[in-house]
Amino acid sequence: MVKALVAKMHEAKLSAQTVTTYTNLVKLVVASALDENGEELFPRKWNNEFMDVPIIENQYQPTFTEVEMSAIVEMANGQEQVLYALLAGSGLRMGEAFGLEVKHLSTDCRTITIEQSCWEGTIQSPKTKAAYRQVDLCAPLANLLKQFVGERRTGLIFANSFGKPLSKTNALRRGLHPVLVKLGIAKTGFHAMRRFRATWLRKQRTPEDLIRFWLGHAESSVTDGYSKLSEDREYRREVAEKIGLGFAVPASMRPTRPKMAKEMPQEVTA
Repeated sequence: MVKALVAKMHEAKLSAQTVTTYTNLVKLVVASALDENGEELFPRKWNNEFMDVPIIENQYQPTFTEVEMSAIVEMANGQEQVLYALLAGSGLRMGEAFGLEVKHLSTDCRTITIEQSCWEGTIQSPKTKAAYRQVDLCAPLANLLKQFVGERRTGLIFANSFGKPLSKTNALRRGLHPVLVKLGIAKTGFHAMRRFRATWLRKQRTPEDLIRFWLGHAESSVTDGYSKLSEDREYRREVAEKIGLGFAVPASMRPTRPKMAKEMPQEVTA
């Protein structure tokens, strides 16, 4: 069925990116079909070569260097500073970070449980089974997150002034992009921080099955299903501590700077 769909899209001369996007959508729809026990009704391994899915060439996949990531976190303030540090230090997707609640953090904030995400202000369940997972943090990042959460026991970790989920558009235009402009870094989105984390994990020779587990990627082979490293919490935490972050994290969050009030023109009395 999918192979036939790909063939029709080829005949319609759709771009490689569009074909891949639609193909991935079909995969998500099939994976979202669950039985009463929450198990996939149609579990399967997708073979892109058999389906003749085209290769996307010359993709623009921006990321940050270690120096740039340190500078970004250093220049930010308030919850934005904690958000950027968490995204780059955990590899969470933007929607997963926006959907985090206090209940998803372990007492010491060293482990985050992902069981929901936020899309356009709406909390929803993850699209794939692999997205349900736990992500382990090293001590410096966990300590910063714990300070930020403070005495809160409920609610979203990151929220606007009304306690509602953050807007991706606002978070980019009012938060990240101004910081990048000041630093002379090309504007890009939050996914660049996820790429930074994936790159750092590989540089530190992190076990591939742990990388996939932390990033929420599906198993790539039958052998992956035999590895139980992801179930060994203590080992995961040891690895997370050993590999670190690759960028500097402040010991405490910089308070949000109040916005400068615009000066009102004064009337001049004749």
